Amino acid sequence: MSSAATYLGYEATAAHVLSHEFSPRQEFEGIVGSSEPLLRTLQLVRTVAPTDSTVLIEGETGTGKELIARAIHRRSDRSSRAFVSVNCAAIPRELIASELFGHEKGALTGAIQRRLGRFELANGGTLFLDEVGELPAETQIALLRVLQEHEFERVGGTRPIRADVRVIAATNRDLQAAINDGSFRSDLYYRLNVFPIEIPPLRERKEDIPLLVECFVDRYARKASKHITTVEKKTLEVLQSYPWPGNIRELQNVIERSVIMCDTTKFSVDESWL
Repeated sequence: MSSAATYLGYEATAAHVLSHEFSPRQEFEGIVGSSEPLLRTLQLVRTVAPTDSTVLIEGETGTGKELIARAIHRRSDRSSRAFVSVNCAAIPRELIASELFGHEKGALTGAIQRRLGRFELANGGTLFLDEVGELPAETQIALLRVLQEHEFERVGGTRPIRADVRVIAATNRDLQAAINDGSFRSDLYYRLNVFPIEIPPLRERKEDIPLLVECFVDRYARKASKHITTVEKKTLEVLQSYPWPGNIRELQNVIERSVIMCDTTKFSVDESWL
């Protein structure tokens, strides 16, 4: 594989001026591409990272919202402290408050001891709230208090706890539509939306697909102990013409599957899989 399969492979484009502002492997590990839409997004990351402002990352499923959040954390003054990630959609609604804020002994059924929540675990660092649009109404109120007053209480507790945490939230939902239908609080939205970053879908950065393909082929070929030296031209054309509704995650899965099936040094993809 050529040296193009680097993290953020820059070419001599109008955006080349930005290439020296980033340290690809250390600052943006895992983010691959040199397209204008991606570079504009990374410029926003570079701008907001040194601040302590709350960030709202919006983008479709599979676009790499957590990678962007981690990049912001790594370039911030909090980089030496914890980065704690929570998928708000994966936690039952009756447990989400305990997960975020912790609970006191006896506060819940089965709570035989005090438990620290994610806000306390992220103290001094960054808390990433993925799929924040899925939070239940009562937890939205508690989160709003943290953002406004920088303090919270454990479930079943009465003592306020100071929150020295930077919050980065992400969603693939249209939060304005959620506000209109009453499922998301407008005041919480404005607290989260201090610095919005929208990640472009893969179909809007198709020029990055060859770099992504090369990177993923190299990764999975080494993992499978296979020697793949070239990528079929027709395969690249097919991959660049496909709209990728699942974005980079879908592309990654297709590449991994194709590498497993590949029995030559030339990489190709079965079009019927798309």
